[in-house]
Amino acid sequence: MIRSETEYQEAVKRLTDEETRLKAQRGELKKLDLSQAEIKRAMDPLQSFHEQLKEEVESYERLRRGEFEEVTNFEGMGRLLIALRISQGLSQRELAERLGVHESTVSRDERNEYHGITLERTTKVLAALGVTVSTSVQSAVVLKTA
Repeated sequence: MIRSETEYQEAVKRLTDEETRLKAQRGELKKLDLSQAEIKRAMDPLQSFHEQLKEEVESYERLRRGEFEEVTNFEGMGRLLIALRISQGLSQRELAERLGVHESTVSRDERNEYHGITLERTTKVLAALGVTVSTSVQSAVVLKTA
């Protein structure tokens, strides 16, 4: 997951570099008179990495636009907190200042996607971001068998 503007810029550059490298590699393989199947087999790992990087860049761009994934039963809350910071254009340093903690604390928390975060800490982060999260409760129907 891309967590900062710097990481985003680096990923965009890597994506452009990889596109050039993929084209060059495909050209080199064609010169070796390989079959399409052999070229595909050789290119698949590189293409897979490229697609993964492309997805990460697109995901960061969606977050910057404020498009978030739904959180169910609080699973994904850490990713949501990161997404909220990104959508506001805040750096980890700026969030740390708002929370009154060191930047390394926010960096570590985000690297771990806020794993094990308490409800109290979640509330502090949400308040520092100036957002409110609302929930709805849906009863899960459990059928009893005789």
